[in-house]
Amino acid sequence: MTENAYTRRDDGDNYRRDGHGRQGVGSMTGTVLVTSGTGKTGRRVVERLAALGVRVRSGSRSGEVPFDWQDDTGWEAALRGTEAAYVAYYPDLAVPGAAEAMAAFGRTAAACGVRRVVLLSGRGEPQAVVAEEALRGAAGAVEVTVVRSAFFAQNFSEGALLDGVIGGELVSPAGTTAEPFLDLDDLADVVVAALTGDGHAGAVYELTGPRSLTFGQAAEELGRAAGRPVRYVPVTGPAYASLLEEFGMSEAEAGFLAELFATLLDGHNAATTDGVKRVLGRAPKDFADFAREAARDGAWHG
Repeated sequence: MTENAYTRRDDGDNYRRDGHGRQGVGSMTGTVLVTSGTGKTGRRVVERLAALGVRVRSGSRSGEVPFDWQDDTGWEAALRGTEAAYVAYYPDLAVPGAAEAMAAFGRTAAACGVRRVVLLSGRGEPQAVVAEEALRGAAGAVEVTVVRSAFFAQNFSEGALLDGVIGGELVSPAGTTAEPFLDLDDLADVVVAALTGDGHAGAVYELTGPRSLTFGQAAEELGRAAGRPVRYVPVTGPAYASLLEEFGMSEAEAGFLAELFATLLDGHNAATTDGVKRVLGRAPKDFADFAREAARDGAWHG
């Protein structure tokens, strides 16, 4: 998927508080650190903050602002002088060691005088909740907002499932479970609202798209948008792990992802929520609209 320049929706007031519950930019004017600033969510948050005139530090392992989740020696330098931070932990908040990392980050943020932290978490992940609480417990007076996301729609256009869509076979251990896929533009808009506006401290927002689709239905939508058939191929968790290993993933990481998929795609996350509307005052983007936009931008030209 080609990277789109950010343009504000409506008349540019997405982040002001109004009668529909939207939140305002005026309360936060300092510098914001975006961890994983070159990732799928991080770069969208960076674009939006910059468009609003907010000073941004885009943290990454090799960027101008060094930030590595595996090396906490650089965290203080990245956080010093910032007012807020967007936390997108890699590889996932459910992995072993994530809670310890969140506690360490919370202590560092508090020591650096950070006012506000917005944490990206996974919807329906019990171990991720442990990491969320570790951050809250260590961050002291820092305002913490948690954004729990459904499965990213962009995983089909710029993530692990991209090659499958291009090749016409979408392989997943999802069975017939439905998932309310979330567009990352909606997620980024919510994150920016929480970073820049008041009224979000302590909140937990569960974000989903407006309807739930099985992976088979998603494959049909993707095929229509791409202009060629895309077939869903359900597989077992172990078979999916083996497939990931064939594509170069380590055995441990492949096994973790397969197990995580099995946990998340057992039906307990199938219901939609009103999280996007609560924060932004508008409905989330439909999966069909995502697919049409991704096709228009050349996501599946390969």
